[in-house]
Amino acid sequence: MLDSPIEWLIVIAVILILFGSARRIPEFARNLGRATGEFKRGQMELQNEIKKAMSTTPTVEPKPIDYEKIATELGIDPSNKSREQLAAEIADKIKASNQ
Repeated sequence: MLDSPIEWLIVIAVILILFGSARRIPEFARNLGRATGEFKRGQMELQNEIKKAMSTTPTVEPKPIDYEKIATELGIDPSNKSREQLAAEIADKIKASNQ
């Protein structure tokens, strides 16, 4: 890109002309560094907010199944039966009605 010392001198001369004096170049570099740091901090904050939003998904507690109510609605007597027995009878009743 810049191979010869003459090209470097031209670039330095243009920079001096654009920024007015050699004293303003360090100030410009300092401000550029600060702006870059602020940009990176803002970018990190945004990434952290996105990660936080993605990781905190609301969990929905499933409703417990009221086997007695379902059994009663299907015409099954729920008295003196465990949940497992009711679930098996409900499944059998539904299978029989689908056939």
